[in-house]
Amino acid sequence: MKQFPTVLIVDDVPENLRVLQEVMDALDCHIAVANSGERALELLERTEPCLVLLDVMMGGIDGFETCRRIRSHPIHKDVPVIFVTALEDEVSRGFEAGGNDYISKPIRIEEVRSRVQHQLEKFQLVNELRELTASLEEKVRERTADLNLVNRNLRKEVNERRYMQDRLKYLAQHDFVTQLYNRDALDEHVSHLISGVQAKTAEHIPYFILIDVNEFRLINDSCGCIAGDELLHQLAIMMSELADPQRDFCARLSGDKFAIVISQGGDVAVESFFRLLQQGFKDFAFVWDERQFRMTVTQVAMPITIDMVSFEQVVMLADELCYTSKKSGIHSKVIKNAQDLAYEEHRGNLNWGLRIIDGLEKDLFEVHFQQVFSLLKEGPKKKIEILVRLIDEETGKLIYPNDFIRAAERFGIVSKIDRWVIRNTMRKMAENSDLWDTIDQVALNVSALSVRQANFAEYIVEQLAEFQLDGSKFCFEITETEALNNFADTRRFMSLLHEHGCTIALDDFGTGFSSFAYLMDLPFDLIKIDGMFIKDMHLNELHFGMVDSIVKLAKMLDKPVVAEFVENQSIVDRLKLLGVEWGQGYFFHKPEKL
Repeated sequence: MKQFPTVLIVDDVPENLRVLQEVMDALDCHIAVANSGERALELLERTEPCLVLLDVMMGGIDGFETCRRIRSHPIHKDVPVIFVTALEDEVSRGFEAGGNDYISKPIRIEEVRSRVQHQLEKFQLVNELRELTASLEEKVRERTADLNLVNRNLRKEVNERRYMQDRLKYLAQHDFVTQLYNRDALDEHVSHLISGVQAKTAEHIPYFILIDVNEFRLINDSCGCIAGDELLHQLAIMMSELADPQRDFCARLSGDKFAIVISQGGDVAVESFFRLLQQGFKDFAFVWDERQFRMTVTQVAMPITIDMVSFEQVVMLADELCYTSKKSGIHSKVIKNAQDLAYEEHRGNLNWGLRIIDGLEKDLFEVHFQQVFSLLKEGPKKKIEILVRLIDEETGKLIYPNDFIRAAERFGIVSKIDRWVIRNTMRKMAENSDLWDTIDQVALNVSALSVRQANFAEYIVEQLAEFQLDGSKFCFEITETEALNNFADTRRFMSLLHEHGCTIALDDFGTGFSSFAYLMDLPFDLIKIDGMFIKDMHLNELHFGMVDSIVKLAKMLDKPVVAEFVENQSIVDRLKLLGVEWGQGYFFHKPEKL
């Protein structure tokens, strides 16, 4: 009798359990359910699942901790885990915890079934391979006299094992949506080419092509993930047909980005491929629900040169080229020479990204501080703002945030800097109790990209607990930015920190039209006026009027105000005249190392 696999569904919301059960009923599998992470761990021994569908946000231990405990179990550590989440920012945490895949909420039936079947097939193949390997080894040990029969059986089983090994290798190196090579396979291929370039044994200059589908997000969001996957599959078929199988390496890099590596022919081969691709997209139309969509792409190509030493460096540079090309309205670009003027600019941006990563790994960042002074009264304690500096590894000089923060945001690593600054500031405060006792408030800048991370507020709370510091002494400053566009995430961040006594400041207030919307819709405790209005308000009546308006608004909302870039006594006098409570700038204190 055929044995059906068991799928364990874990969610603390009964409605979600019901919906997932109904979706899974169409598959040949047994269903077990658990309404908490603790219950799921108890059911592992009894049900022996072949797959776990695991919700992220649950009471008790959350989905990430549940996954980690499953991975630590000696028997069930290899059971595939698919996270079910509504937040894309939680996806990377799921993979770090040991997850194999994820399903986004609200769930889509075909997506769930496709991903579940993929993981069940892979799990079954691994188990069959393990069982066949064990069986093969046992039979070799128990050889019989009838060598001809044994050898025949062994050859059969070896062939079956080889087939499953080849199948597993295929699944490990290919993207299951497009059937193209995946990022890992692309990494291996490009790294091999880089080695040839570095050793100067390569006969031809290889080219790396990045293709970004411009309309993918529109189709994926408006028609659903199933439509998005079908579009990617059709585009992958078209690109494979246009590429030369003897020369070109086609892969899906991530999301709506494809990569083609052309190993021979140089820029002439690249331009020929671009012409074919452009014609292909002119002839191509994606049809879904009786609606027709025309596609365009942004395509950039660059040579893999001796300056490039890693796959990550190649991808970062290509992504930067694609980003700036799309921004400037150029949708097709071929870099023919590494000395092109545009290349120098992009390489500079890339080098900042690599320098930041090196700075984090080699602990080249430093924590500095600047005092914030009361303009209305003097007190025994003081307020300080924490400032981050990067040490130039070659010269030892300090590099200021204006030089590297944009690159950190561009490459998505600014949150790593925020975490480093928060942890090192709290560690220094815990180690220096005399300094901690003289400080009334410590202000820390937080990127809007960090605020949007689902676990960032929890990270801050964990640091407060680890170093046993009073949260009411910390103020987290969020700079107004277009990235701060998810009020739900921001409210959650602010709410959790408020629960632990922390205050929240809206930094650089007045630099954008959305300042007033943020102030009215989010519970900020403090307003920091952008220094561009402060530094010349004693000379510029327009800026003085802006500051006056902001201060009046703050008083109506009963919010204290901090003025940045206070550089002389004339500015202090005018700020006092307006009733500004706090001032910060070189006139009072030049930043120094904490």
